[in-house]
Parts: sequence; C-alpha cells; structure tokens
Amino acid sequence: MSEAEASAASVSTQAQEQQPTTTSTESSSTGTQGETSTPPAAVPQAENGGVTISDSTSAPVSNNNTTTTSTTTSTLTVSSPPAKSSNADDDEEDDAEGQVIKSSTGPKPKDDRDHMSIVFIGHVDAGKSTIAGQTLLLTGQVDARAMEKFEKVAKDLKRDSWYIAFIMDTDDEERAKGKTVEVGRAYFSTAKRRFTVLDAPGHKSYVPNMIGGVAQADLGVLVISARKGEFETGFERGGQTREHAVLAKTLGVNTLIVLVNKMDEKSVGWDNKARWDEIQSKLNPFLRSTGFNIAKQVIYVPVSGLKGMNMLTRLEPGVCPFYNGPSFIETLETVPLPKRSATGALRIPILDKFREGGKLYIQGKIEAGTVKYGDRLMVYPNKEGGEITYLGTDTEEREECGPGENVKVSIQNTRPESITQGFMICNESHPCNVVSKFEVQLYVTELLPHKPLISAGYQCVLHIHTAREEMTVVKLVSLIDPKTGKPATGPKPQYVQKGGTVVAHVVTSQPVCVETYKDFPQLGRFTLRDEGITIGIGKILRLAKPGAGASSG
Repeated sequence: MSEAEASAASVSTQAQEQQPTTTSTESSSTGTQGETSTPPAAVPQAENGGVTISDSTSAPVSNNNTTTTSTTTSTLTVSSPPAKSSNADDDEEDDAEGQVIKSSTGPKPKDDRDHMSIVFIGHVDAGKSTIAGQTLLLTGQVDARAMEKFEKVAKDLKRDSWYIAFIMDTDDEERAKGKTVEVGRAYFSTAKRRFTVLDAPGHKSYVPNMIGGVAQADLGVLVISARKGEFETGFERGGQTREHAVLAKTLGVNTLIVLVNKMDEKSVGWDNKARWDEIQSKLNPFLRSTGFNIAKQVIYVPVSGLKGMNMLTRLEPGVCPFYNGPSFIETLETVPLPKRSATGALRIPILDKFREGGKLYIQGKIEAGTVKYGDRLMVYPNKEGGEITYLGTDTEEREECGPGENVKVSIQNTRPESITQGFMICNESHPCNVVSKFEVQLYVTELLPHKPLISAGYQCVLHIHTAREEMTVVKLVSLIDPKTGKPATGPKPQYVQKGGTVVAHVVTSQPVCVETYKDFPQLGRFTLRDEGITIGIGKILRLAKPGAGASSG
C-alpha cells in the first residue's frame, strides 16, 4: 500500500454545493449581459443528515487489471444536494442538510500541511467526473456501502458505467444527462498535502460555471480522452479542450497536468505509443501558444479513470512500455505550489453566501494574506464589516487560515442583500481598489463572424477572479508589436482583429474590485466573453484615478 493511500485522512465529500447556478448565454450586442447568476442556498456538509458511514471497510481497488482489496478507515456523509434557492436571504429550516460544520472542541489550529486546490477541466465526456470520483475512492474517502448506493442509482438510470462519476455528480439532472452543470467540490489529503477537488463542467453552455471553478484553483488537470474521435472532437474548433486551457492560464493556473484518459479503451491500448505521441504533437503547440512552458509547466500522465489504473499506484512494469513515471496522485504530491504572500494585504474574492441559523456565511479563496479569528475585515465595494465571528475551511472550524485556502467566514455588520459574487473581503487597514475605468493589455483570441473587429464601443462581458461584469471598450491606445512585445509606433489603431494585441481603455457598467497585474497577478488577469465564446484574455496595466475620465491616464 502506498504512503498516499495509507495516510489518506477521512474527509467529507461536498459536491455541487458551492457554485452558483448560472444561465450561461452571454450576449453583449445590445449592452445587456445575458449571464445571470442565481446563487443556491449553499450549505456545508451535513453533520447528521443523509447516510453517515464511519467504519473500517474493505473496498475493492482496481489497479493494472488486477483487483485487490484496500482496507481503509473512512468517513463519508452522503446527503442529497441542498435545494437550490435564488434568495440567500430566505429563512431556512435548520434541517440536517443545512448545518454548518462546527468542531465540538472549537476551532482547530492551523494545519501545517500544504493545501492545493485542483480543478478538473476538459471537453464533455472526457471522463472528468469519473476521475475525480475515482481519486476520492482510491484515497479512502468513499467506502463500500456508499459505492453500492451509487451503483444502484446508476443501474436504475441504465447508466451502469457512470457510478463512479456519481460520487461528484449528485444532482438528479446531471446524473440523468451525464453532464456536469455546477462545479462539484470534494476533499482528500495525504501525509504531505491537503487537496480541494473541483470538478468543472465540460459542456460549452456552462463555461461561466467552469470559470468560477478555475478561479478557485491552484492547479489545472486537463482531462483528454485518448479514444479515437473523442480527442479530435474536444480539440478541434467547437470543442472545449482549447477554451478550457486558455481560460485556465488566464485565470492564474500556471501548471497543468494533462491526464490522457481511456488508455485501456480498445481503439487505443496501453502500448499505443503512436496515439500518445499524436496527442502530444497536437496539444503541445497549442498549449505553448497559450503561454505554458511545456518542459516546466505541463506534465502528461496516462490513466484509466474507470479502472483506476495509474491513479493511486504506478502501473505494473510492461503495461505501458513507453511510460514509467509516477501515478496521478504521486504527481499531485510533487507539483510545485504557486508562490503566495502570507504576510501581504488580505484579498478574498467572494464566491458565494448563505444563511444558517440566522447567521450569514461568506465563501471565497484567500488569494493573499492571512486571516485569524478576531480580525476586523471589510467587504468592498460596499464597505461593510467588522470582527470575524466564524472562520473555517470547507471541512472544519479554524483559528487561522492562509493563502490558497478556501474559507467560510462570518463577519459582523454585513447584510446578505449587500454582498454578491465578485465582491472582495479585505483588511480594514488595507482596502482593495474599486474602479470602473482602467487600462488593459488585451489579446484577441477569437471573434464572432458578425462582429469581426474590436473597436471603440465594443461591448462584452468581463470575467476577473470571481466577478462578472459588462464592459465597454472606450479607446484603443496602441497595438503591441508581436516581435518586441512593446507598443508599436505610429497612429492610434482604429480596430484590432483576431490574433492582435492592443492596449485599450475600458469601462465597466458597475465598479469592480480589482488590482493591477503587477501588484496582484491573480486579481489583475481577466477574460472577455461574448455570446457564449471567449474572445480575449488580458491583464490590467493601470487603474483610473477617482473622478478621472474613461480615457484618461
């Protein structure tokens, strides 16, 4: 048994509860944002609800076509997903599924193990949910009795092979259609690290939800199907492999594990090096053009998500002649962590909010700084706040949390109606910038056939950290010379086309909490989308001074 398997801690699975339900039809041709975010009444894992399983069980583990028995002590609370509500201010019944996890012994001290949030991305049907579920299964987070329930549900739906995906896909609609809609969330740990697992939807209709998941991640896991035809469908125009990779890089994911899934499929085979090389030969040039350093930032790992091969333990010698590297979970333990500032100004972009027991809880990821019980925090742009009255991760109450942690906080003097996704929690003494006008450097990745140019007046939707806001291009300042990376000389450009890079002044319909890329890279990167496609990526260069005109600076 590997060290990772032996030391996997018992952690609860919480799929689907965090991410707001989004109707994702983006259109800005009339200046109206077509995406509407309807936050669910998100609640943490039930303490007593659903089916609680806590005992030593023997769960079958499939590895390299040989079934062995792994005995682990695990705890899983299986609850029905909380009812979705469009109003987080509604008073809710204090039922078993709406409980905030509270430690019976009070807040726990800071866990010194590194924490990493990983997001599974890729084209629909590549196997993301199955791999995420298999990861939890193999690390001891799901026991045999829980799996029996998932298998029964899958069989009843005549989707027998989807039972592992149902660990993450808990919504009835998702299970019936086999498509992830919201970002599933779960947790596991090894002796070396603690992990938050984010399972992002792969269908193009739910890209805004996927963006919300990637905004919380430190590491991207791009799942590729090796099956003949499936890789091509995901990678060619219209597939989500390309767009997901671009969005991941833009949103701050600098390391990518590429899981080449379904290697056991009949049309592929573990010994099919030609297919392995073909996938890399097509994917590498694209990833390189997106900004990834292939040698340092991209790691390829062949797996079978359904059978669990090369997931926890390495492949047996001879199974895959051209690969003798680490398994997927071994790779997760050795990937470098992103650089984080634990001593700088606190920045927590708000992802969601919910009420429980008359108390308001706010959820988000700490991008910089450290937060402790008793700190005085403010929510911007509304400038409401006070002392922290609750602090915790997704699984436990804590005394202190650092950068990279996904946290829940309750802050005095905050009102549900004045808090929304994209707002920012900061130290009272070090507020963030709240602006509606700024200068950006924009690279145009794609344009709509009926809108082939970007010029002054172009309207689209800005995605930056967890915020989403309508945006208008006010003025094009200069084109960027692709050879030098510096502004080109000559007259100011009138427009920019696909493949061009431009410095521009933009204005948002409402003030947003942002920083310059130079000061806070993770809060200064953005993506532009229009009518359901990603049209551009970029970074904030300068912020307009209060009272300055849209084209000033």
